[in-house]
Amino acid sequence: MGATSLGLDAFLLVICLVPFLHNAAAIRFVIDREECFSHNVDYQGDTVHVSFVVIKADTPWHYTQDGVDLVVKNPTGDQIYDSRDKTSDKFEFIVQKRGVHRFCFTNKSPYHETVDFDVHVGHFSYFEQHAKDEHFGPLFEQIAKLDEALYNIQFEQHWLEAQTDRQAILNENMSRRAVHKALFESAGLVAASVVQVYLMRRLFERKLGSSRV
Repeated sequence: MGATSLGLDAFLLVICLVPFLHNAAAIRFVIDREECFSHNVDYQGDTVHVSFVVIKADTPWHYTQDGVDLVVKNPTGDQIYDSRDKTSDKFEFIVQKRGVHRFCFTNKSPYHETVDFDVHVGHFSYFEQHAKDEHFGPLFEQIAKLDEALYNIQFEQHWLEAQTDRQAILNENMSRRAVHKALFESAGLVAASVVQVYLMRRLFERKLGSSRV
């Protein structure tokens, strides 16, 4: 009875701790020229998942596919990843040195751009724990794997949502430009018709005037 109660308590404790076993951050920001973010990773060997999507550029009259640059540096300042001129990217890396990692974005286009940025750190905390009961080990391992799988699904969903937002904004901008183009073309046709009518009336008036003389 005591062992069963101990096992149940341990299981409930792990379930309560599961939401706190991961370190994740997602942010949507507007970049002018350069923006840098810092993210602390507590354990060497953790897997860091990173994604970003350029949602839109503040240029309603110009269609642009300009991307941004992303440089990732470890706590000692060494560059560990470099992404150039991309509107979206998704990657992961293994932490070689624990500590604060820096993620610096650079925008080389003349327009402000809205970027969706997501960082997720995968860590199996049960590696640093010592279970008194050998039967708890496999249980902890399965819970940790399930937790990691759930966070990976959430990370992937965030990436897809950002891509969907970007495509919706692009479609809206293209539709708006098509409407504006149609309005301009219609206005041009109306103006050309008015000019033609005016010229024809002047021509007839001149002919009538010359015939009367």
